[in-house]
Amino acid sequence: MRRVFVALAAAGVILLALPASALPPPGAPSCSVFPANNVWRADVTKLPVHARSGAWLASMSSSTTYLHPDFGPSGAAMPYGIPYVVVPGSQAKVHVDFTYADESDAGPYPFGSDTPIEGGSDRHALMVDKDTCVIYELYDAEYSPSGSTAGSGAIFNLKSNTLRPAGLTSADAAGLPIFAGLVRLDEVKAGKVDHAIRVTAARTDRSYLWPARHQAGAADDANLPPMGARFRLKASYAMSGFRSETQTILRAMKKYGLILADNGSNWFVQGTAENGWSTNLLDELKSVPASAFEAVDESSLMISVNSGAVRAPMTTTTTTTTTTTTTTATKRRGTKTTASPAMPAAAPSFAAAQKPTMKPKPTAASPHPAAITARTLRAIERRAHHDEAGKPFWYSLAVAPFVVLILAGWFGHYREKKAAG
Repeated sequence: MRRVFVALAAAGVILLALPASALPPPGAPSCSVFPANNVWRADVTKLPVHARSGAWLASMSSSTTYLHPDFGPSGAAMPYGIPYVVVPGSQAKVHVDFTYADESDAGPYPFGSDTPIEGGSDRHALMVDKDTCVIYELYDAEYSPSGSTAGSGAIFNLKSNTLRPAGLTSADAAGLPIFAGLVRLDEVKAGKVDHAIRVTAARTDRSYLWPARHQAGAADDANLPPMGARFRLKASYAMSGFRSETQTILRAMKKYGLILADNGSNWFVQGTAENGWSTNLLDELKSVPASAFEAVDESSLMISVNSGAVRAPMTTTTTTTTTTTTTTATKRRGTKTTASPAMPAAAPSFAAAQKPTMKPKPTAASPHPAAITARTLRAIERRAHHDEAGKPFWYSLAVAPFVVLILAGWFGHYREKKAAG
């Protein structure tokens, strides 16, 4: 009986060591932000330092730059940061006319006159459907009863690990979901930020690394970081002098890191636009030097180039060389370029980046590109059926029986021991 108890206990420990569900956004309690094995939630503490780490940090002026939280009080009605809204599945949806229709999900989108839009030039709008756990994201969004417009748009099923097709942008230059990388106030207050955080760089390479799907680079220069580059706060960086809320974010930067997702000022990290951010917290984040970070090589986590699912991280900490992703991508901002065919579904390594073919950005005098074919919500939900989305759900169902068995085994062992005594 004792051997059975030990075996059951070991099995229970293995299950309980798996990642727990992510903290769902307020108002959408059934919507974990991507599965537990998603790349945004991957532990990168043991990944090797990337061979280009020093060059990338130098290009981002890390020796003279500090982190900048691009969220918090603004003195206006809309705080700094990227807003989002939770909507029901019954929310009215509208057609959106896209500048980059050939790279956008056709929709429709639950976008209305009351949808909050980010201030500044990017004008992001994020809408979380609490009933279907689907998020709709727009870039350069403009609502009008006579016809809404946006630069680009993407729809993501939060229960799926499926990435966008290679070479396509999203509402972000890297072709990634924005919401997954935002620091949220509810997470910080709960003491649990369990995902990577979105970061920007002023100049990027004309290539991208998994899990990114798109580039918006300034030059063909391997010393510039590509979209998808991941940075980790060094384990040696001391956190004891910081407030507990600041430590929550710094722990996430050590465990999950930062993912380069867009062009912008160097070392700007993004969070939600909501009231309640502490200026003390923001000031402490501004004191963290960019030189305390290092780029990591996360290629060992990839199971499939078209999936955000990850395998267990490697334990080595030696520096290795990884070349950047192959596909020629389409620039969303500035001059637009055409996308080459997608990479194979599984690739043992990444080939050298190709130079894109340039084509002019659409103007008012020229027609918008044709909308992409049938990559609507129904298609996204359909392909999620064949993804890894169910794992966290089955994991939750599996834990309870193992806990009961462990307790039963312990009780039986206790009765045997008492009878023998």
